[in-house]
Amino acid sequence: MDPFKIGGKTVRVPLIQGGMGVGISLGNLAGSVAAEGGVGIISTAQIGFREPDFDQHPSEANVRAIQKEMDKARAISPDGLIGYNIMVALRDYKQHVKAAVQAKADIIISGAGLPTELPGLVGDSSTKIAPIVSTKKSAKVILKYWGKKYRRTADLVVIEGPKAGGHLGFKEDELKVYTPEVYEDEIKKIIAVVHSYEEEYQTKIPVVIAGGIHDREDVIHALSLGADGVQVASRFVTTEECDADIRYKQAYLDAKKDDIVIVKSPVGMPGRAILNPFMKRVMLGEKIEHTPCHGCLARCNPAEIPYCITDGLINAAKGDVDHALLFCGAKAYQAQRMETVKEVIDSLFDRKES
Repeated sequence: MDPFKIGGKTVRVPLIQGGMGVGISLGNLAGSVAAEGGVGIISTAQIGFREPDFDQHPSEANVRAIQKEMDKARAISPDGLIGYNIMVALRDYKQHVKAAVQAKADIIISGAGLPTELPGLVGDSSTKIAPIVSTKKSAKVILKYWGKKYRRTADLVVIEGPKAGGHLGFKEDELKVYTPEVYEDEIKKIIAVVHSYEEEYQTKIPVVIAGGIHDREDVIHALSLGADGVQVASRFVTTEECDADIRYKQAYLDAKKDDIVIVKSPVGMPGRAILNPFMKRVMLGEKIEHTPCHGCLARCNPAEIPYCITDGLINAAKGDVDHALLFCGAKAYQAQRMETVKEVIDSLFDRKES
């Protein structure tokens, strides 16, 4: 399995660790993955939730934590590839991108909407950029827009399929249409679009596949479709290095296949999560009281939402799993035991003990 390059840096293991907010993939996990040769990714979604002034000044707390978590990651992996996942849907999207550039991120991966402004926000910095796309249409739209407005293209493309965790880039009815076979055809179409921009810009644009990548067979299958690598998220939750509370990790270990369901986020986007007492209350139509607004998502009216996604995800990160939104991928139930990051990567890529 060949390494690939992001800009001038070589990714020794063709793996990107998926960004998981709130507080699941922070500096410790990202640094540990980077130290093993993959790309470590810090999620900026409410990243400052542990800062003492988060309730009063969430925007400032988040920007401050973006640098702090990079510092933690760099202490673990001074020379590894470390970046951020920044959702377009965030109210402070621009501030987060600028803070990530200031923190000398190797790459910014951006989805939950089309990151139309990303090239302009990173400017001529050394930070590379990667859109998350789920369909041929979204790939064509974003790459065409970047080319026309900024005269540049992506440094990497992440194809996130319907088996991913958290917010999904599909409508609910599309999730039923995209069977594994149908979506494989979509992946090939997206890769063909990316290849056309490689030719136009005379550069290699690595493509990684995300969603439902749990074991070595999944990796081999993804690469057989023409991908250069994979993005893995849920598998890293049950690692010793993951930044989440042990009770969050245990919820993954305890989950059965039937416990993993499609849910609606407060802003109407479908997502995948573990069915727990909190989500059962939501599904029964209960409106759950929440804290004062922390200004996370741009399209959110606190007076109308059934529950607060920030509250739900912070409870998850802190281990209050019965009152939490437990985002996960489709194969999270396959986690059987706690592992180290090294053990996960060794098993995914059949690396022998050195």
